[in-house]
Amino acid sequence: MNKERIKEIIRFCITGGLATLIHYVIYLWLDAYITLEIAYSIGYVVSFIANFIITTLFTFRVSFSIRRGIGFIGCHIVNYCLQMFLFEIFIHCGVLATITPIFVYLIAVPINFILVRFIMLWEK
Repeated sequence: MNKERIKEIIRFCITGGLATLIHYVIYLWLDAYITLEIAYSIGYVVSFIANFIITTLFTFRVSFSIRRGIGFIGCHIVNYCLQMFLFEIFIHCGVLATITPIFVYLIAVPINFILVRFIMLWEK
């Protein structure tokens, strides 16, 4: 693995960590007021917007384009469906609602990296 790829993975981890933190904080905050699934979904949407901006400008250092935007949305539709599926499985298995997202992130984030990297670097 070359040096630039390692730097890219580090930037992805920073970006993903920030997006995940945004998602998790919003989820925990809204959990007190609305259903778990809606709180999780709202947190996902807010973190998605921040994630797209940071991923484009910082992680992969590419320009905004319609193709990348549509691809990013597609990646995150897949990612969201995967996360909601895993979320429901963990909740159904009795995992505490406050820590369920952590288990979901551990599975979904690596898959998301592969999808997003492919889309963001497609035009390069």
